[in-house]
Amino acid sequence: MTRKSGAHYQRMFRERLRAQGLIKKDVWILPEHASTLRQVEKVLRLPDTQPSDIERITMAEETLWNTQSLYEELNNVELFKSDAATLEIIEGTDQCLHIVMHEYADIPIFLSVSGEQILAEVILWSTEEINDITAFNEEVLRTHKLLPLSSISLDRWPDGKDYYCLFGALSASSIIPSIVFEIETLADNVIKASEAYERFLVKPEGASA
Repeated sequence: MTRKSGAHYQRMFRERLRAQGLIKKDVWILPEHASTLRQVEKVLRLPDTQPSDIERITMAEETLWNTQSLYEELNNVELFKSDAATLEIIEGTDQCLHIVMHEYADIPIFLSVSGEQILAEVILWSTEEINDITAFNEEVLRTHKLLPLSSISLDRWPDGKDYYCLFGALSASSIIPSIVFEIETLADNVIKASEAYERFLVKPEGASA
């Protein structure tokens, strides 16, 4: 097998962006504005971007969300107003948002705000549900890049068990359209992951092979 160069993968990445109708523009900025530019670039890739979205980034970059303010703002988004998803605050030592994506088989997403980061994650499976952990781990490492904007982690939860989780992270100063995009992408990637790794799951008793 011929090893492909980094330039090859860079070309593939650019071709995917062009296929989405995006174009490349070079800009020159002061280094302190790099974070703002990254935010603007993400928003300008979205099809429904409004001028107000850009204005919010450039004028209020350092305004960080907290759990309560994010909850209040997300309640005004069509995703939740239309009942395509529901949203609630889970109180506790580490307050977080619990989102149920009804149009994605009621997938539960947990959204937490910590400092300058927003983390969205979904529990996939416990290690007890995997029939060959070594093979599964290798497969995940080789293929998880096929899930855009999401990564898979192995975490120990309060019940003492290890769970595979799918997660995405973004800045706590992100605008609402970017956060909603992250939520919807994560839900879509859960479906893709379930299909891609189904063969590694322990089949329930009585299920056909």
